[in-house]
Amino acid sequence: MATLSQWVSGARLRTLPIVIAPVVIGTAAALGETGTIHWIRFVLALLVGLLLQIGVNYSNDYSDGIRGTDDERVGPLRLTGSKLTEPKNVRNVAFACFGLAAACGLALVIISSSWPLLLVGVAAIFAAWGYTGGKNPYGYRGLGDIYVFIFFGLVATLGTTFTQINELTLTSLWGAIGTGLIGCALLMANNVRDIPTDKEVGKITLAVRLGESNARLSYVLMLAVAILLPLLSTGTFPWLWLILITFIPAIAPSMLMLREHELPKLVQVLKQTGMLNMVYAVLFALAIVLNVYF
Repeated sequence: MATLSQWVSGARLRTLPIVIAPVVIGTAAALGETGTIHWIRFVLALLVGLLLQIGVNYSNDYSDGIRGTDDERVGPLRLTGSKLTEPKNVRNVAFACFGLAAACGLALVIISSSWPLLLVGVAAIFAAWGYTGGKNPYGYRGLGDIYVFIFFGLVATLGTTFTQINELTLTSLWGAIGTGLIGCALLMANNVRDIPTDKEVGKITLAVRLGESNARLSYVLMLAVAILLPLLSTGTFPWLWLILITFIPAIAPSMLMLREHELPKLVQVLKQTGMLNMVYAVLFALAIVLNVYF
């Protein structure tokens, strides 16, 4: 029987910045247009993202565990692979998270009258399960990075902006692409670490397809592009030059990815990339606030 602390560990809380960052960026972009924030909508959008991400983590735990993918996995605790609880319990918790995310999403759509997002929300839940679940999971075919970019970059950021002001902006788009690329970089770091074990079980991630050397380089490239993109909106929001500060916390994980050859030690890159995403989002939001109020 898994303990509460093991369930919390299985939720992989270190991955949550991947959904917090786009909500912060999307809300900030909306603030830049109207000078106001709808806080209830912000909270609901944040809950949707957090519940979806935790649901994805448990879903991956379940699906990878029953396939045997996690039998030799190096990294955070996996409940199914470690046989700490019955697989169905992990699956049911994942479904519960998806259900709660759907309820919060429905409330958000009703309050903001952003009805087109209903279909987007349904697609997000099916995509979350299909990442490693089902008979033909796309995460095993190198498409997981596309999922992260679309749903934890474009959809999460632009969707948040839309629920705030019922329109989309270029600034929100640049931020969406940026945070989406950082999310992809986090996934790349995770998958580079797992290249040997993924090959053994036939999980052909993008990192496996690119090869270890190219995958490591792609991580650094994604971070660089993400940090530079918001500068395209400095004509409207001059303070967005602040985003360049993100290059400072990007140095350590980039050096680890390029130089560390002991794959288990790349676990540290995951934590650093998650924090990098939060720094990026905070600087983005700060720049908008400075432009609006000063």
